[in-house]
Amino acid sequence: MSIDTAATTDELDTGRVVTLRREEPGIAVITIDAPPANVLTIQARREIGEIFDLLDADDSVRAVLITSAIKVFTAGGDLREDQNLDAADARAYIDGWLGLCERIAEYRAPVIAAINGGALGGGLEFVLSCDIRIASTDAFFVAAGVNVGLIVNFWRLPRLIGLGPAKEILLTGSRISAEQAYNWGLVTELHAPEDLYEAGLAKARRIATRAPLSVEATKYSANRTMDLSAEQSDEFQRQQFVKMFLTEDHQEALRAFFGKRDGDYHRR
Repeated sequence: MSIDTAATTDELDTGRVVTLRREEPGIAVITIDAPPANVLTIQARREIGEIFDLLDADDSVRAVLITSAIKVFTAGGDLREDQNLDAADARAYIDGWLGLCERIAEYRAPVIAAINGGALGGGLEFVLSCDIRIASTDAFFVAAGVNVGLIVNFWRLPRLIGLGPAKEILLTGSRISAEQAYNWGLVTELHAPEDLYEAGLAKARRIATRAPLSVEATKYSANRTMDLSAEQSDEFQRQQFVKMFLTEDHQEALRAFFGKRDGDYHRR
């Protein structure tokens, strides 16, 4: 089902710090605008969840781009919210963060983070939950857990960049430059700040013009097979390959490939 995402979110935008718009067909853009540091308060995280509720109901969305309206991507959670919590409250607090990151990671279509400025603390975990991360040359990253007496970010990061670099980031709480993040594979591209948004949009556009069922199956498979044995991964791939092979979109992709044109896909 396709819904008028722009019209629907316009009704939600009053007083919101996280907004959604349709930049062009198939591409949804989420923008965080909470000066001065784009802190993701409980309310901001709730707004992101509401946006993904809308995206779940709109199967015309083929790629999501997350951006910032200011020169900080996100400083993570509001430390004032986690003061004086008892054990139950602390559990609910971290459950909210983990649930948000899992929501992004498990969303059916690829999610791209265009990271300008800092991604700190919970903000680092937030971008790690995205499928693709590109950054401005002045971006930086901090796993701030040890700086504030907490523990965070220890599942996705080692799987993405390896245990050695992950421990360097996690155990020191040091500021990691965009160049170092690129060298370690935390981000896959660096761009001048003024070019970052268009670079993210171009990547979203490329994904949005591929066969959507294939893209979604590829993301789903990549998320599932990291912790499987080689034999289990091969069997999983066989199942997904046969499933995709039998789709009408596969046949249309072949016609488009040989005809040197864009495909006309209908999720069948």
